[in-house]
Amino acid sequence: MRSEAVMQFKHNKPPVRHLFNRPKVDHSSRQSHLFMTSEKKNQSSALDVTQDSQSTFGSRLLKDEDAVFEHNAWDHVDWDEEQETYAQSQIQRHINSPVPEEEQVQYYTQPAEYWNKFYEKNENRFFKDRNWLRIEFPELFHTTDENAGKKTVFEVGCGAGNTMFPLLQQSKNSELFVYAADFSSTAVEVVRSNPNYDTSRSLAFVWDLASPDIPEHIEPGSLDIIVLIFVLSALTPEQWNQAVVNMHKMLKPGGIILFRDYGRYDLAQLRFKEKRLLKENFYIRGDGTRVYFFTPEEIATIFSFSDETGPRFAIEQNAVDRRLIVNRSRKLKMYRVWLQGKFRKL
Repeated sequence: MRSEAVMQFKHNKPPVRHLFNRPKVDHSSRQSHLFMTSEKKNQSSALDVTQDSQSTFGSRLLKDEDAVFEHNAWDHVDWDEEQETYAQSQIQRHINSPVPEEEQVQYYTQPAEYWNKFYEKNENRFFKDRNWLRIEFPELFHTTDENAGKKTVFEVGCGAGNTMFPLLQQSKNSELFVYAADFSSTAVEVVRSNPNYDTSRSLAFVWDLASPDIPEHIEPGSLDIIVLIFVLSALTPEQWNQAVVNMHKMLKPGGIILFRDYGRYDLAQLRFKEKRLLKENFYIRGDGTRVYFFTPEEIATIFSFSDETGPRFAIEQNAVDRRLIVNRSRKLKMYRVWLQGKFRKL
């Protein structure tokens, strides 16, 4: 079991532990990003940093600290000074003890192999319907309407097909086609072996988002939507530009990228042990897979190019989903930070 990094805070009653590493939950995969509670969301919990703070509402706001354990989750919970100080101290601890240089090369040269081993180990046990997709990305489900017409969606970094299969299963649109790609050949085999995989409605193949060019299966300017969920964080910062160039090339004018990934100071970042930091905010997990933790400012820069000849996107959403997850029986408070965006091709 991975060790816990626990914060102790003073409360009148009862004592509460702030947990930045939750035991018995495997966060090693981009598929297991969201700790699901028994209370389902019915509104978006992403707060758009580019708009007025009242423009996006979460489903539950914590207005009374004494009521924190009345529900399993709270939206838009601000951190106090003590939490910020703790987070910064954890990051400094990582900086002081990075991955030894002689060990770093293997994580840069063989990234797909680590994902292959992950999928071989877990098979299809990590598959979960992303129930929050309809709330956060309604644009995606408009493609499933009976009269939506011809629509083409590409799930990049598909893993087990966590977006593709639920989308197709509820689609009433006979003209909806979904591509799914992953740079793990094992993940693609998991998708292809799924009994719901239908080659008349979908195509799964191996492809690296940071490749020099787009997949041979996809024509330039042919996609309506690209789903990019917990994928960009697996690339090195040096690969981000090529990834954006590729996505821009595949999208139709007016096509959109639906993005979600890890935010800076997320629980998953702060719980890392020593010798896991490859470079600033870029880590290696225990299973060898890589992960970066973004800020909204970085995301805006990645998808906004000052060069008029470069890929151009309109940023329709650049949001932070900051959630407080609580374990009422154990009096634990766990802070998650995710980023969410919608980027439309100009």
